[in-house]
Amino acid sequence: MDRLHKKRIIIYGIAAAEIFAVLFFLTFRERKAEHIWHPEVVAFGDSVFGAVRDETGVPEQLAELLGTPVYNAALGGTCMARLESGRRKDYPKNSLSLAGLTKSVGAEDFGVQQTVTMRTRENNTEYFAEVVNGLEVIDFSRVEIVLLQQGVNDYHAGVPIENPEDPYDEYTFLGALRSSVEALRRANPELRIVLVTPLYTWYTTGLTCEEADQGGGVLKEYVEAELRAAEELDIEVIDVFHDFSPHEKWEDKDLYMTDGIHPNEAGRERLARIIAEELSREG
Repeated sequence: MDRLHKKRIIIYGIAAAEIFAVLFFLTFRERKAEHIWHPEVVAFGDSVFGAVRDETGVPEQLAELLGTPVYNAALGGTCMARLESGRRKDYPKNSLSLAGLTKSVGAEDFGVQQTVTMRTRENNTEYFAEVVNGLEVIDFSRVEIVLLQQGVNDYHAGVPIENPEDPYDEYTFLGALRSSVEALRRANPELRIVLVTPLYTWYTTGLTCEEADQGGGVLKEYVEAELRAAEELDIEVIDVFHDFSPHEKWEDKDLYMTDGIHPNEAGRERLARIIAEELSREG
């Protein structure tokens, strides 16, 4: 009798678990839909947008200037391209590249990124999980503008600018850009996509970004390639490499930068104003 009773308990337990699983998956989209939101602007980028996330951050000031919600989806240290690791698209950190994130926008599934950010223990990545969880509940079909602000980390990593044999090679700077724009347009054909070029940078070696070749060329070459690609892809571009600040003298780096790479508070305010002015023009 005891054995029969235990057997029934096990059977009932399995049945209850199966019913719960079915109900969970059947109601997942409905439960997710309850939390869906649609900011007018989503800003992808690196630490120029992502490192400072208080009211002095660039996307945060941009929201104030535009008078509309701006979601800060920038992740410091990330690239536009996937980085070489046996050229495996399942290499975990590559899911946090712009190419990886925009693929997930199209799939409406950020599960890979959520797993990666839960396991990430590197410095200055504490906010990554929150950013990815926020992306999971954005309805990109109702977003109006997406900013793409990346490139300096591709330059630092020596990512090839382009693969002549494969224009959509996501392990190259322009291939990742083309792939990302295509993925975003599939998610929302009416989306206004705006590139923000890297800022001019200075290094502790005494070299500027016009002199230091990190393996893929100098930063100016990445920017010039980006400007050409913007015309090819018919998307807008805000050129802050050439126009953000003077860079004739070494001392110019102290005007708007903290370390030659990241904008200081005055620099973040200036950058937000430049972007706001450009976005306020007709797309």
